[in-house]
Order: sequence, then C-alpha cells, then structure tokens
Amino acid sequence: MARVFDPELYDRYLEASLKYTLIPPGINPEVPLRYYPEVDDYTMSCGMARTPNGRIWLAWFGNEDGDGAVMLLAHSDDDGKSFSKPDFIIDPGFIPGGVHISALVGNLWTAPDGRLFLFVMQSLGFNDGRGGVWQSICENPDDDKPVWSTPVRLWHGAALNKPTVLKNGTWLLPVALWTRSHMSVEQDHHSFWGQSKLFHELDERRGGNILASTDQGGSWQLRGHVSNLFDRTFDEPMILERKDSSLLMYMRDGHGMTQSESFDEGNTWSVPVKTPFFSASARFFFSKLESGNALLVKYSNPLETERRSHLTAYISKDDGATWLGGLLLDERCDVSYPDGFQAPDGRIFVQYDRKRESGEILLAVFTEDDVLAGKTVSGKVLLKHPAVQSRSARLESLNAQ
Repeated sequence: MARVFDPELYDRYLEASLKYTLIPPGINPEVPLRYYPEVDDYTMSCGMARTPNGRIWLAWFGNEDGDGAVMLLAHSDDDGKSFSKPDFIIDPGFIPGGVHISALVGNLWTAPDGRLFLFVMQSLGFNDGRGGVWQSICENPDDDKPVWSTPVRLWHGAALNKPTVLKNGTWLLPVALWTRSHMSVEQDHHSFWGQSKLFHELDERRGGNILASTDQGGSWQLRGHVSNLFDRTFDEPMILERKDSSLLMYMRDGHGMTQSESFDEGNTWSVPVKTPFFSASARFFFSKLESGNALLVKYSNPLETERRSHLTAYISKDDGATWLGGLLLDERCDVSYPDGFQAPDGRIFVQYDRKRESGEILLAVFTEDDVLAGKTVSGKVLLKHPAVQSRSARLESLNAQ
C-alpha cells in the first residue's frame, strides 16, 4: 500500500522532537573510527583557520551531506603539509525515535585576539526550518589538549562563512535561514521536502541575515536582512567592508551569485542583483587581504558556466568593482566550497573539497602576485595538495602514480 503523507501528524512529530536541538552539541575528543575518512569515505569542505603560533585547524563534514552529517576537526603543525587524525567530532546524535540531529554547516575563524572560534549549525535532520548557529571558543588552540567552551546558541539558521571585522571593531557574522523548500527531516526513511507548516513566523527572515557583536563575540545582536528575489537556495552570504566603510555582500543563488550593498553597517541592504561575472551555484570564498585588496575564489569554467570546476582565484584593487588576474587552482569537475585565510608572510591558504563521496579535502597555497599574474611567479605556489583523503581518494592517488 502506498504511504500517505499526513502533514498534521508530521508537524506534531517535529514539534515534539525539536527540543533536542536546543541542547548544546558536544565537541568530543573521542572520535569513533567509523568517522575517520579512511573508513567513512566521505569528505565535505567546512573551513580552516591559522592560530597566532602557526597551527592550522581544518574542519570538514563527514558521513553525508544531509540528516546524518557530523563535523570533524584536525590540525597541522607543519604548515599544512600533513594533518593529524581527527582531533574532535561534533555529532549531536539521535533523538528518541531514531532521527539524527545534523551538524551540517559551520566554520572555523581566528579572531584578532588569537582565540579560535567554531561555528556549527544544529538541526533536526537536514533542515527543520529553524536550525541554529552555535558558537564555541578555544583559548588554547596551540596546546596539546585544546579546550573548547560549552557551545552557545546565537540565533536561528546556519553560519557557513567567517565573520567580517569592521574598521570600528564591530564583528559581523553572516547567517543564512534557508528557504522553506529546503525543509526536510527524514522520518522512517522518508523525507518530505518543503511540506512542514512550522516556523512561518521566520519566513520574513529567510535569506541572508547579519549578526553583529560589539564585544568581541561575547554577545550578538540581529541586524539587517537580505533575500534573493529569484532562484533562492542556501544563500551562503559573505561580506567585504570597502574603503569608504560601505559593505558589499555576495550571495549564492540557484544559478550563480548575486550582490547587495549596505551603507549603514549592515542594518539595511539593497535589493540583490546578479554579479557581473558568472559562477556556479555553490559556496565561494571572499575576503579582504592585508594589502587592502580583496580576494575572490569562484568557479570559472569557460564552457559550462554553472559547473563546479575551474576553481580560480582573483584579486580586486577597487573593492570588488573589477576583478583582476586569475590563478587556476583546480580545473577538475566536482571541486567546491573553498575557504581559507592569509598567513602573516602574505601567503594565501585555500581549502576545498573534490567529489565529497569517495573524495578528499585539498589545499592550495599562493600569493597575490601569483593571482595577478595568472601563473606561478612567487615560487610559493602549492596546488591540489591532499589534506584529508577518503579511502577511495587514496586508492585513486596510488593508481595514478
């Protein structure tokens, strides 16, 4: 007999289960072997950060890109040449009845004072319609036994990208509250996409939102909102402060990227418009460099403009009005979700994933000069360097030798 979807029963089930998503997720140093990439065989890019003493922390999502997602952390003490086995896992586990609470979205960020911040979303299943951004802080990220604070819930939604520190000291954290069409919680191995009637009170906030902190992450207040009018998807906003203190936001939409502006520190935003350049619909990386120039890493396949391939870095000297150079980091298909940082010596580190299922996390290292020249001129370029490899990716590498 065909299964009949009962939306009222489904929402009653969700309402009874959502209380478990408000319990702080644990950051556990005991990582089960089944989540090691050599066993799990799944690697989805999250982010990375560098501590003041030079340790690199890398985060990725394991198990799946969905209801069962967990976050894993590892570190490198040799400038990214190699990474440790997983040091920590964020796995909120299962609620009574068998549904998993996912840890699907998040990032790592080193604050100006050297503290390492971890942001992670906690949701009942893939997307319960509310989600929730949790923040934990590590005061000793270079120690043998780093200690994480008990995570604190900041607001709803998901924070995939790093905060932006304004010239006046304010921190802005871009947060996405996904469209209702992405609401899905697996129940008895069936997912009902977009059919829940819960959380309509949040609908006016679906899209990109800004959390602001004026006390270095001690507290956060909700500011402005911006939403793509068409082709809405996971949003994944990132913010650049321009030289005149105005803000430029890039967002993901269903066919590429859009942009919006704010002239009041993120309280109000212009209606999004398509960017003048093309890119695939996927996470990009957007950041200000120590030189004052901006960096953008996006997809630049010249023949299939919406394909996740030809991951390329560009530089802007005019706050994003134009983009120069073009250093090709990886021409292959199924490369996505770049994130990174700039080291004190000027080198730029970018990590990204390839294939995810049976895939790997890769590292690219380069300088501004390399990007502007569109080729290696610094002698410091490292491309397609494996940071975390699944079992299948390791076998692929061995067979290619």
